[in-house]
Amino acid sequence: MIGLLQRVLGASVDIDAERVASIGAGLLVLVGVRPTDDEASALRLLDRLLQYRVFADEHGKMNLNLGQIQGDLLLVPQFTLAAETNKGLRPGFSTAAPPDQGRKLFDILVLAARARHGCVETGRFGAHMRVALINDGPVTLWLES
Repeated sequence: MIGLLQRVLGASVDIDAERVASIGAGLLVLVGVRPTDDEASALRLLDRLLQYRVFADEHGKMNLNLGQIQGDLLLVPQFTLAAETNKGLRPGFSTAAPPDQGRKLFDILVLAARARHGCVETGRFGAHMRVALINDGPVTLWLES
């Protein structure tokens, strides 16, 4: 699985005119699923997201994780992260998981995150979403499991 992690001061997801998710300081993670991913991949990605040290300590070094700062987590499904972009001028999506597999693994990730972390919000699988964020740093990292 792919997690495009962004350290944010705040982020939100709107669908049509409805706000479906909103967080304060923490992590916005765009989540992509590949055909070879499974439940273990989802849980490994979650472990990394929750333990990844991207927040500043008292010395300004990235030494603190999401739990240590009591930050929020916004998970947004984004199948385009798994796109094939090496050739041509248009992305190909044969390298992304089929929708049923993607939805299942995203749901597993969300359920596990809610069991292990305080504030967890989500986008909506398969919806056209408008994602807004205030990137802090900016800090944007690509994680894979």
